[in-house]
Amino acid sequence: MGLIIDTNVFIDAENGRLELGAIPVLQTEPVFIAAITVAEMLAGVKLAKTPEEYMHRHTYAESILSTIPVLDFDTEVARTYAELYAQALGQQRRSNLNVHDLQIAATALVQGYSILTTNVDDFKAVPGVKLISPYPSQNNTIHETQASYTPNA
Repeated sequence: MGLIIDTNVFIDAENGRLELGAIPVLQTEPVFIAAITVAEMLAGVKLAKTPEEYMHRHTYAESILSTIPVLDFDTEVARTYAELYAQALGQQRRSNLNVHDLQIAATALVQGYSILTTNVDDFKAVPGVKLISPYPSQNNTIHETQASYTPNA
């Protein structure tokens, strides 16, 4: 198995709401980030309101990027993303559609990895994704979405 860390896990850790070292699955599984997570983190750096905040975010983001491998948004991931996006639009979930989360989900599906997220609800509508929450309130369990994902040929 492998694990893709959702951007919100890093945000919660950076803001002191979560201790990454205390999450057992991070000690036992190979971990990765999706390419869109890089963009989200770097956008957060650019949106800093003060020079101090900029430097803090920049240092934090670069420490993550230098230690955790990034999974590319390649053609296979793009095809899976297109399927997920079309399914979501076809099911009238436009108001709940987060294209960044769909890109993370597509990456996880292609790789066969689970997603570590502090917002399980962000992914529950995505078929076939396995989710792990680091929070006791979400039982630290693996949540597998009900519907399975089968890409169209």
